[in-house]
Amino acid sequence: MNGAESLIRTLFAGGVDTCFANPGTSEIHIVAALDRITEMRCVLALFEGVATGAVDGYARMAEKPACTLLHLGPGLGNGLANLHNASRARVPIVNLVGQHATYHLQYDTPLSSDIEGIARPYSKWLRTSRSPSEVGRDAAEAIVAARTAPGQIATLIVPADVSWSEGGSIAAIPALPTPSLPESRTIERAAAMLRSGLPTAILIGGNGLYGNGLVTAGRIAAATGAKLLAPYPFSRLQRGAGIPRVDRVQYVLEQGIEQFKEFRQLILVGAQAPVAYFSYPGKNSVFTSPECQIHTLASPGEDYVGALDALASALSIRGTEQLVEKAERPPMPSGEITLPGLAAAVSALLPESAIVIDESMTSGRGLMVATKGAPPHEWLGNTGGSIGIALPLAVGAAVACPDRRVLCLTADGSGMYTAQALWTMAREGLSITTVVFANHDYAVLKREYSYLGVGSPGTRATSMFEIGRPDLDWTLLAKGMGVPGIRVSSLDAFGKELRAGLEGEGPTLIEVPL
Repeated sequence: MNGAESLIRTLFAGGVDTCFANPGTSEIHIVAALDRITEMRCVLALFEGVATGAVDGYARMAEKPACTLLHLGPGLGNGLANLHNASRARVPIVNLVGQHATYHLQYDTPLSSDIEGIARPYSKWLRTSRSPSEVGRDAAEAIVAARTAPGQIATLIVPADVSWSEGGSIAAIPALPTPSLPESRTIERAAAMLRSGLPTAILIGGNGLYGNGLVTAGRIAAATGAKLLAPYPFSRLQRGAGIPRVDRVQYVLEQGIEQFKEFRQLILVGAQAPVAYFSYPGKNSVFTSPECQIHTLASPGEDYVGALDALASALSIRGTEQLVEKAERPPMPSGEITLPGLAAAVSALLPESAIVIDESMTSGRGLMVATKGAPPHEWLGNTGGSIGIALPLAVGAAVACPDRRVLCLTADGSGMYTAQALWTMAREGLSITTVVFANHDYAVLKREYSYLGVGSPGTRATSMFEIGRPDLDWTLLAKGMGVPGIRVSSLDAFGKELRAGLEGEGPTLIEVPL
């Protein structure tokens, strides 16, 4: 058994059964191993940023790692933007990167680079395999590192001669570490805060926002009057009719300050205290008031669900009462396209158990409010702020959950970063309906320009924020990559095409001019 085969067989034995790949020459022997080991699903991406975004979406929904396969330093570099987002999402990923044969490095050939240096900022665990006898063990330890709570990126660099040389073996997977519970005094303080009667918010991250964690949080909120919040950059949120209500922290600074002004206490569960994404001249970056006491119930890496259970026990909450969203769908809108009308159409048609991928910061800002009473569904957001995540994230979520519908909401500017994901959707036959809000702008940057006190943008500055001249044609872009696409000009047409996409097979795309 060569090193490459021991690598793939160890990964599969450790539960890593999907690989999002864009390989090159240095990874050929790994590709050959994947050819022989058919149990491992291989999903090809035409750009590394699609592979790294897809592996993130897969991990969020599957709650286990898939792996990437990237080509040397330049391939890794192409994928860094979405590895940044994945690192902020705190999801488990095994990131495989090929390397030149060890004896070939001395020649400093054109693709040579400091791969470890490129990987280090986003890798909580990083190793270069040194021999075929060690690569199986390295893969096993990478799995454990990736799955260590709250989840992280483990990068394993595999030189070509380590892959092709004999002497490999399948390694046993060490036991996974169990996340720890907060200390009892930490739980008691949170309980005392909730008993005080002061206006209190509980800001939750990670797996506290879905499943059993959210159920318990809903019981705590119902019993104490606390308000449940999710960070603006959340990774996964369960919501809809019958689900405990969780409001999202606002993105805009002034709106965030207004949102938090009522609270005198803030309890953090796997989340950070809210602050603005960017600094602005003469403005405070912190959302909470100076009088607000902030207490961390569970730090990143601790057991969020266990912490919420322990808090419920400390409060002697016995019942199952929760404050849940009421089932409520708006009527199907008609007429000219408006942002409220688009949000209403999505709410009216969103199917139960849908997965919504959202990177529509400007055009889609009203969508979460509009869909709160839709059938139960889940929402995935951009955790790191690096745009171009929506299309690849949808790929990964659809691969992880083939029986669920995926609705991908993106803007035209951010969509162009990773438009190649459409090709992967078509090739894999994924049930993804992509809605492109085509406003021909980086509209969020126009708003940010006005916040920074430099006046109105002139002609040259404005040209940096507008993406017309020529306008993008997403229907042709989609068709060129095998995805049926259509442009709509009314809410009636949008509703018709959205329904068809959500009920049909395979991927579709709807371009909405704004």
